Amino acid sequence: MQVNEWDQQADIVVVGFGGAGSAAAITAADAGASVILLDKAPEHAVGGNTRVAAQGYFNPSDPDKAITYFNALCGPFEVPQEMVTVWAKENCRNNEWLESIGGDPQEHQHQPAGIEYPDLPGSDCVHKYHHGDILGYSKTWEFLEQSVKSRSAIQIHYEMPATDLIQHADGSIAGVVAEHHGKSVRIKARKAVILTCGGFENNQEMIRNFLPGLKYCYTSGSPYNEGDGIRMAMQVGADLWHMNNYAGPSMAFKAPDVPTTFSLVPLHFSLEPTGGMVVVGPDAKRFTDEKYKHKHGKVNVGGQWMPMPVRCPMYMIFDQALMDAGPLYDGAPTHGWTQIMERYQWSEDNRAELAKGWIKSAPDLQSMASLLGLDAVALRETVNRWNQHVANGHDPEFGRTKMMNPLADGPLYAMEISPSMLNTQGGPRRNEKAQILRPNGQPVGRLYSAGEMGSIFSYLYQGTGNIGECFAFGRIAATEAVALPAC
Repeated sequence: MQVNEWDQQADIVVVGFGGAGSAAAITAADAGASVILLDKAPEHAVGGNTRVAAQGYFNPSDPDKAITYFNALCGPFEVPQEMVTVWAKENCRNNEWLESIGGDPQEHQHQPAGIEYPDLPGSDCVHKYHHGDILGYSKTWEFLEQSVKSRSAIQIHYEMPATDLIQHADGSIAGVVAEHHGKSVRIKARKAVILTCGGFENNQEMIRNFLPGLKYCYTSGSPYNEGDGIRMAMQVGADLWHMNNYAGPSMAFKAPDVPTTFSLVPLHFSLEPTGGMVVVGPDAKRFTDEKYKHKHGKVNVGGQWMPMPVRCPMYMIFDQALMDAGPLYDGAPTHGWTQIMERYQWSEDNRAELAKGWIKSAPDLQSMASLLGLDAVALRETVNRWNQHVANGHDPEFGRTKMMNPLADGPLYAMEISPSMLNTQGGPRRNEKAQILRPNGQPVGRLYSAGEMGSIFSYLYQGTGNIGECFAFGRIAATEAVALPAC
């Protein structure tokens, strides 16, 4: 393919302007490469999940301990050791890198807080950092965004999603096809393409195909992550890994006209508002401890960590005391797409949401069962059992210890609750050089990836690990790509 057949060209094309894309673009530009950075979101909404995460990134204190800890997190779902070694060493350089581009690393959740699995070997290596004096509120992301924009070698295109990869005759990647306001744009990558466009949190078909037991699930992160990079990589022969792993599920509310979920105060493990509340599935029965402090969606079941049990659908049923206790949603814009980007103002008395139909009301349990399409006898038995557990001071079914309040007879309220997640971890398999691999283990030439799209996390997850990985493999991908000869 001749140069004059391209609309644009650069040394490196980075697809996705989040934490991984920022690290890749900055590293490539600082190494002397020209970069085109594409994102499907409009300028005000770029940043992916990095923008709306809690803003922490992983920087372990010792690479050998980090290797030990990561292998323990993987358990039986092993990751090649050369990949783990590079991951550990590069994560230990995250603070150094952030400082080198003008950042201000600050540690938060000092030990032992923040160690997600303190019983695992090597866990004392865990240290969590963010940029600046304030944790959350997109502050780490804002620094990255300005760092990218300050580099003249990086050309950013918003509302221009990549749709296809273009290959040379030998199968290596020559560039991408992107779309901008209905027009096709062909962009040549003289050296390489780096895919950093996130997971498949908003692709319900992929959720049903890859995530165990979920008919549907919604994200608290970016609504723009729809599995685009995974699809493009598959079309050029990429292998996949970790497709069943994700940071979830949890229980949250999904409004029909808001793209991401609302986390509810009564379901938070550390909050105990006044009033009675239970969550039931379609059989009108409780199925879990509604106040369990899960570990990014994982719970311990018989000594094995498994995804938290959820149902589709499920309902949070509560009484007047909880309705009157204050807003059911806390919209403080610390993290989460709904909080930071949507900025929905939940009413102080929950009445606006009742009027919208987000909250259902009924005078008694029989009427509520009818309204929700639940078996009235089964629902009455569930509530009677719960109230007896409260009277006895013990929940023998699921061990709940928080909000041990009886559910009053009426009036009653209910919200349909959905499975929710932060992000998926699966995608195209990569190696220690951030190259995307084919099923035979050979790399797809001139194609790299970083971030949650094909994350290294195979089983258990350590908080701040995804952004740490974004930084580490964004740098690796760019360094490897820039070293290639131009073609």
